[in-house]
Amino acid sequence: QVQLVESGGGLVQAGGSLRLSCAASGRTFSGYTMGWFRQAPGKERDFVAAISRGGGSTFVADSVKGRFTISRDNAKNTVYLQMYGLKPEDTATYYCAASTCSSGCTYYLRATWTYWGQGTQVTVSS
Repeated sequence: QVQLVESGGGLVQAGGSLRLSCAASGRTFSGYTMGWFRQAPGKERDFVAAISRGGGSTFVADSVKGRFTISRDNAKNTVYLQMYGLKPEDTATYYCAASTCSSGCTYYLRATWTYWGQGTQVTVSS
């Protein structure tokens, strides 16, 4: 079992930045691929970014590429999502997720991810 707790969400103006954190507890954090998803009201939960177990590989959705960066600190059992140049369409609840998949992973599929946090709200005003 892995427990995930997100933090760092809030209200920000368009063009601003936020850094989300996801603290993990339970089993060995470095044994999991980590990711972020987001869900706007009335919409599907969409993949945002993923990072490999050691942090050497990252994958970012086209919709946020160049603006969002995922990173992790295995010593702190934490994964981060740094968001720059925020737009109103980035408004959503952001979820942290953990997966045991290590290669050939289909990151955008929710079924790939075993554990989920409760989410943190990000609101971008225009």
